[in-house]
Amino acid sequence: MTMIEAIRDAHDVAMAADDRVVVFGEDVGFFGGVFRCTAGLQEKYGKSRCFDAPINESGIVGTAIGMAAYGLKPVIEIQFADYVYPAYDQIASEAARLRHRSNGDFTCPLVIRMPTGGGIFGGQTHSQSPEALFTHVSGLKVVLPSNPIDAKGLLLSAVADPDPVIFLEPKRLYNGPFDGHHDKPLTSWKNHPLGDVPDGDNAIPLGKATITRDGADVTVLAYGTMVYVAEAAAEETGVDAEIIDLRSLLPLDLDAISASVRKTGRCVIVHEATRTSGFGAELMSLVQETCFYHLEAPVIRVTGWDTPYPHAQEWEYFPGPARVGEALKKVMED
Repeated sequence: MTMIEAIRDAHDVAMAADDRVVVFGEDVGFFGGVFRCTAGLQEKYGKSRCFDAPINESGIVGTAIGMAAYGLKPVIEIQFADYVYPAYDQIASEAARLRHRSNGDFTCPLVIRMPTGGGIFGGQTHSQSPEALFTHVSGLKVVLPSNPIDAKGLLLSAVADPDPVIFLEPKRLYNGPFDGHHDKPLTSWKNHPLGDVPDGDNAIPLGKATITRDGADVTVLAYGTMVYVAEAAAEETGVDAEIIDLRSLLPLDLDAISASVRKTGRCVIVHEATRTSGFGAELMSLVQETCFYHLEAPVIRVTGWDTPYPHAQEWEYFPGPARVGEALKKVMED
């Protein structure tokens, strides 16, 4: 399966198992979503369980919160992560706080799916990576898979979770990953084949990172598209890098991170979002706090630029294998 097919399959499995699961959002019903992640669900489950919503992100999220409090399990799609800002107050002030402000009388079993990141020439309003805005909000979980198997398994766990989950889908990986140059497929895709997505309920627990490449010299922390960029950089430089795919940003697998950094003594952090106050800053702080006496060199971040999304320079903005490779070589020299 591609990631699109895996996400669609996860919806199907969840909806078949629990009639409380409802799917809605912009164009997700009749059309099956702009990326076709919900294609066929309305035909199979009917318009009461998979339906279109107006172009009103605040209304979509607010309605879903009410449905979740009532006992349903809404899975909603915001067509692009860039569109979520009108709904941010509903997410941060209502969904994230419902369990705590009600002393546990109400919960909010809500999944908000959003295509994230660039790589499709979508310009400034279709290419942003806003994950750090949600990791700062207590009460939310934030998930960002890098391959079809994880996309299905993590989405199933998100649907089953009793609290709100932000589920970010790297659109550049929907049909296969690239190394930062749009015409050059990643050689390391061989490690993550399109097939082999298990049938049925193959839920993957939230909060568990995975090692995609074993290594002894430096730990690379990445998620989403940047996992493959890091793998390509390690192959091209020959640095014996251990690459950790975080998969889940909240909850975060700090045990896996600490164990790896203590083994290698070095750490490089890679993400597509802008540098300042990006999630990499939090990762750097945690590595310093838990592994300071094991570090043999300063932690290095490789990120997007601190600019509004530069559509005309999209492929220079992304951390590519060359930029990550430079960081790998630098951290080995210190």
